[in-house]
Amino acid sequence: MRGANRTEVSMRISWDYYLIDDDVPTVSGKSITKLIKWNKQAIIDDFGKKYLDKIPKYNGFTCVPSHLNYKQVIGKRFNEYHPISHKPKEGSIEKTYNFLSHIFGEQLPQGLDYLQLLLTKPTQYLPILCLVSNERNTGKSTFLKFLKAFFEANATFIESNSFQSQFNSDWAGKLLGLMDETLFNQEEITEKLKYLSTSNIQKLEAKGKDRIEIYLFIKFIICTNNEDNFIKIDEYSERFWVRKIRPLNSTNSEMLEELIQEIPAFMYYLTKRKLSTRKQSRMWFSFEQIKTKAFTKLVQNNKSRVEKELASILYMIMERIELKEINLCPYDAVSLVSKSRIKTSHTEMRKILKRNWKLTNQNNTSWYEKFTIWPDGDIQSKKAKGRYFTITKKFLIENFDDFDDN
Repeated sequence: MRGANRTEVSMRISWDYYLIDDDVPTVSGKSITKLIKWNKQAIIDDFGKKYLDKIPKYNGFTCVPSHLNYKQVIGKRFNEYHPISHKPKEGSIEKTYNFLSHIFGEQLPQGLDYLQLLLTKPTQYLPILCLVSNERNTGKSTFLKFLKAFFEANATFIESNSFQSQFNSDWAGKLLGLMDETLFNQEEITEKLKYLSTSNIQKLEAKGKDRIEIYLFIKFIICTNNEDNFIKIDEYSERFWVRKIRPLNSTNSEMLEELIQEIPAFMYYLTKRKLSTRKQSRMWFSFEQIKTKAFTKLVQNNKSRVEKELASILYMIMERIELKEINLCPYDAVSLVSKSRIKTSHTEMRKILKRNWKLTNQNNTSWYEKFTIWPDGDIQSKKAKGRYFTITKKFLIENFDDFDDN
């Protein structure tokens, strides 16, 4: 909208009139552009009736994101996506590079790819980035504010309760949904987030307006002090990129302003660098490229007491008898955890093994080694028949961070 000719200060989109106000002040001292619904009679009062014949007329709205080749008008429709005011300019990015090295650590190449894709391929699906830490002065909130300053009106801060509301006009059509100090304690909200992160169509709902279908390309970034259970996910939630953020080495009250000053140079850098990764999935990155210890810890804290106890017992047996895997049926698993006075059922245990652990049992009844733990801690085995599941030591180490194979 910025840079519109003064003869196009007003326009008609469908049957409604609008005013382009490109001088809306903000607390940062920088003006932004807004499209304001206007009144036909007000336009006549301000410019005269003949002016109505001169104003541009569009069939309706569209929302097509672009930062490097932005078009305000596409076909006969007005583009609601906002141009950003920054322009690439060669210069120093020392402070930005150091800050992003702190945020992404050993995954800095993936982090730079993530930001480059936001800038150059805004419709590309990307994982839900979660920055977690229960410590202060980590830079999480500064990172969100930096992205807001970078992408301006195309990034918006979202409250977690927004997902419980039927109205979504505050974030629909945005590039980034930024969430600070967020707690999602409802499984259906997690599922909604996962759905939105890979959906390209969404119904736009606003109070007093009809629902309309729009293209969706929003990416979510979550920052929280709750490292352990801010969201309910399992080990197969490949849409989530969870990073534990350490405190900054020093406090710099001017950091955000310094980062903002380097945005044009950082844009230039992102347009010139070569991506370090190739597209591996619809979320661009492979699960292995973004998996972290923080992700594993979060998943484990979401596991039930029964799961944790069963994993602990199986790992203990493997350690003591020097096994790499154990075969067992759900009834065996129920018997093992009952020694710890944990009540469960055959149905729940089968659900854990099949749905939670994604294991498949034998097609036919077969012989296997069944283990029993006696009250004195002695472990004994005997031959048994059943359609058993196989649990490997490698699986336990990868999915339960309490275990160490060293």
